[in-house]
Amino acid sequence: QGQLKESGGGSVQTGGSLRLSCTASLDTYDNYCVGWFRQSPEKSEKEREGVAVISAGDENVTFVATSVKDRFAISRDNHKKIVYLQLNNLQPEDTGRYYCAARRVRYCSFAKREYDAWGQGTQVTVSS
Repeated sequence: QGQLKESGGGSVQTGGSLRLSCTASLDTYDNYCVGWFRQSPEKSEKEREGVAVISAGDENVTFVATSVKDRFAISRDNHKKIVYLQLNNLQPEDTGRYYCAARRVRYCSFAKREYDAWGQGTQVTVSS
């Protein structure tokens, strides 16, 4: 409960940028891989989609969903216990609530059920 907290969401116009942060109160956060997911307003929690994942530790192995790989990037600062999601050239279809999740393994996938902890999300709204 309350181990992950997202921030940095907001309202932007098409083409704008945001940097989302996922801050952890987990012990040994660097032992957790982290994923970012998003849920569009018209979709259910079950349809929440994976956006990007980053490996545990300092290896920084990342994977970004094909649909956004040219615009989004994930990174982490283990000293600060923060994982970032950089959103560039935002489009209206990127509107939704963005969640981070952590799993105590080296590498994550987009399989939501495998994660140990979730944040409450941060809202991103992109207007045309």
